[in-house]
Amino acid sequence: MRVFVLCFLICLTAFSQSNLEKAKQLLADKSFYKAEQFLEAQVKLQPNNLEFIELLGDTYGHQKKWDEAISNYKTLKVKKPLVANYHYKFGGAMGMKALLVNKFAALGLIGDIKDAFLTAAKLDPKHIDTRWALVELYMQLPGIVGGSKSKSFKYANQLEALNKVEGYLAKGYLYEYDDKPELAEKYYLLAIKEGGSLTCFDKLTDLYEAQKEPEKAVANIEAANLKHHRNALHYQIGKVCAEYNVQLDKGEKFLLIYLENYSTKDGVPKAWANYRLAQIYKYKNDLINAKKYIDLAIVELPKIKVFKEERLKILSIL
Repeated sequence: MRVFVLCFLICLTAFSQSNLEKAKQLLADKSFYKAEQFLEAQVKLQPNNLEFIELLGDTYGHQKKWDEAISNYKTLKVKKPLVANYHYKFGGAMGMKALLVNKFAALGLIGDIKDAFLTAAKLDPKHIDTRWALVELYMQLPGIVGGSKSKSFKYANQLEALNKVEGYLAKGYLYEYDDKPELAEKYYLLAIKEGGSLTCFDKLTDLYEAQKEPEKAVANIEAANLKHHRNALHYQIGKVCAEYNVQLDKGEKFLLIYLENYSTKDGVPKAWANYRLAQIYKYKNDLINAKKYIDLAIVELPKIKVFKEERLKILSIL
C-alpha cells in the first residue's frame, strides 16, 4: 500500500509539473485567454498549488483584469505572508487598478499599495522591483497623501547599493521627474557607462527628445547602435531625424537600412519607416519620393490617420 501511495504521489507531481510548463509556455506565447482557461481549471483541481495561483494572477494582469489579479495575489500573501514577491505583486496590481478608478477611489487604495510595497521591501532587502516601485510611488504621490522626495531618494540609494545601474537609472528618473534635466542626464550617462544596456541608452534618448534636443538624441542612438547592433535602432535614428527635421541625409540612410534588413522582431512595422522617409523627402523637397513612400505606408497600414494627413500635406505642395 505504501508503495502504491508513493508511486501515486510521484505521478501526481510529474503531472502537475507538466501542466505548469504548459501554463508557462502559454504565457510566453502571449496566449493569455487560453492560459486563463487552463489555469482556472488547474486551480480548481489543486487549490493549494501556489505556483498555479501566481501564474493565474499573472495571466489576469496581462489582460488588465486587475480585480481578479488582486484576488489571486491576496490569496498568495495570506497563505505565505513571508514571501516578498507576493506582496510586491499584490501592491502592483492594486497600483494599476488605482490608475483606472476615479481620484477618490484611488486615494482609498494608496494605503494598501504602500503597505504591500513596504512589507515586500522589509521581507527582502535585495528586492529590486519593490524598491523601484517605492521610488516611483513616493515621487508621484502628492505630499498631502504621503508623497516624499526624500523617501524616493532613500530607495534610490538602496537600489544603488544593490546594483549601481539600477540606482543611477532611478536617480535619473527622479531628477527628470523633478524637472532637473542636467542632473537626469548625468545619472543616465553614469548608467550607460556602468552597464550600457539598451534600457540605459533608451532612457537618455527619451530625455533628450523630451528636452527637444534631437542632435543629442541621434548621437546617443548611434552610440547604442555601435554597442548593440540592433536594426530597430536604425529606425529610431530615422524617426528622430524626420520628427525634428535634422540630419536628413543620415535619417534617410538609416531608414533605408532598416527597411532592407527588416524582420518582425524589429518591432516597428515597415509602414512607419516608409512614413518617416516620406517626411524626410518632403523636407528635402523631393516630392516624388515623398508621395511614393507615403503611398507605401498607407497600402501597408491603411487605417493610420497620420499617414493620410501626411499624404494630404505632400499633395498640397506637389
